[in-house]
Amino acid sequence: MPMQGIEVALSKIGARGDIALVKIRGYIDTTTSSEVSNQLNKLINEENYLLIVDMGGVNYVSSAGWGVFVGEIRRIRENGGDLKIVQMTPDVYEVFEMLEFNRILEYYDNIEEAVNDFDICIGLDITKSIQHQTAETPADSAVTSLPLSRTAAKASSSKGDRKTKSRQPFTKPKINETTLPLVEKIKILVVEDPNDGAWQIKKKLNSQRFGFENVGFLKIRDILKKYNMETKEKRYRFYRSR
Repeated sequence: MPMQGIEVALSKIGARGDIALVKIRGYIDTTTSSEVSNQLNKLINEENYLLIVDMGGVNYVSSAGWGVFVGEIRRIRENGGDLKIVQMTPDVYEVFEMLEFNRILEYYDNIEEAVNDFDICIGLDITKSIQHQTAETPADSAVTSLPLSRTAAKASSSKGDRKTKSRQPFTKPKINETTLPLVEKIKILVVEDPNDGAWQIKKKLNSQRFGFENVGFLKIRDILKKYNMETKEKRYRFYRSR
């Protein structure tokens, strides 16, 4: 829906077609944010609580613009849903992080990762290669076999699955992790939880465990891409190869 300085397009995506994709182009400020607010309110009033906002075409967002998303997040989550931001440009992400909206809203590198996260939450298996069902296992229990973390993988191991049975829980290296190269730190975090994207990894790196490694989001994303771990499915493959 075009307006001076902004264009908002709505569509439905996901395995069940129940995720609302809000694609925005232009800029979001005090003048144009009302259009975004109207579209979000319309979706929520129609009981659409799974929302992905694609900001790949947005070149500027003011604090008032961010306020539109923050203002609706409580109502969305109270109804069992969530609002996820995807594909921000570096300039937009810098303001997003500076204003600390990353503490409230979840950000993903691309639409695929956000959809996968929603699908995992409702129990859908995002990749057949990590499904460990037997003939006696009900289909709706597939989510319990996803390797969400090393701890979860250990807890869900079964006698009939040799690969799961033989998997050992991840243990910290005996060396000081603060001295490890950045790439190795990132690999450790991917192995511990392949669900984490670049933002979650960035947050975990900036901790005492890793010597408060303060590295930019874009650099982490570049490293993930270089080592073929830029999507959740690829991180699962790396997880299983360790």
